[in-house]
Amino acid sequence: MTLSLDLRDLKMLMILTGVFSASIVVANIAAAIKLLALPIGPLLFIVPAGTIAYAVTFPVTDIVDEVYGKRIALYVVWAGFAAEITMLALGYADYWLPPLEPYMQEAYQQVFGLQWRIVLASIVAYLVSQHHDVWAFWEWRRLTKGKWLWLRNNASTLVSQLIDSAAFTLIAFGGLYPIDVVVDMILWMWAFKVIIALCDTPFVYFGVWLCKRAHNTVNVGEYLESTLGH
Repeated sequence: MTLSLDLRDLKMLMILTGVFSASIVVANIAAAIKLLALPIGPLLFIVPAGTIAYAVTFPVTDIVDEVYGKRIALYVVWAGFAAEITMLALGYADYWLPPLEPYMQEAYQQVFGLQWRIVLASIVAYLVSQHHDVWAFWEWRRLTKGKWLWLRNNASTLVSQLIDSAAFTLIAFGGLYPIDVVVDMILWMWAFKVIIALCDTPFVYFGVWLCKRAHNTVNVGEYLESTLGH
């Protein structure tokens, strides 16, 4: 059997990759300049701006993983990584160019003058958590034999979010604060991400439905995984 992605598939993949990459760039820029104080019930979550934007990336890869398979989802992850590196490189290139007014350089410094530990923490956390999410989703898909999308969506995302929070916080702030403070930062950041993740399941179902409209009778993900994965 021969199967290729048609224009509708490519259109959906381009849109999803665009949303994914834009979310990564926004998350990196916003996290550098603002902290959010978000009251949810009796709790007050203090998290970096961009946390919501970054949380958007996980349902996107889950949709791609479900419909087009693990390998295509990894391509989306690496496209987001390319967007992140490009944003950092272009941002630093402009940083060294002379400003018209001194205050402009100060404003630019606030956005793009990231410390190396923050940059390293962001990159490592991104690569580890996103690769885990793609792998875990596909493993849950295999174990559930394609059933219970809500389970593999949440099971893969919740663990991946914990990995992301732990990796970022330990690299960015480890040694700068007492270990109990660092652990609290990890748990509070993860708890907020859990709330967001539990709310994204309807969007994952909707995204999967939209993508599968291109192929109503063939499971594109399983076919591409069997052909590209070997």
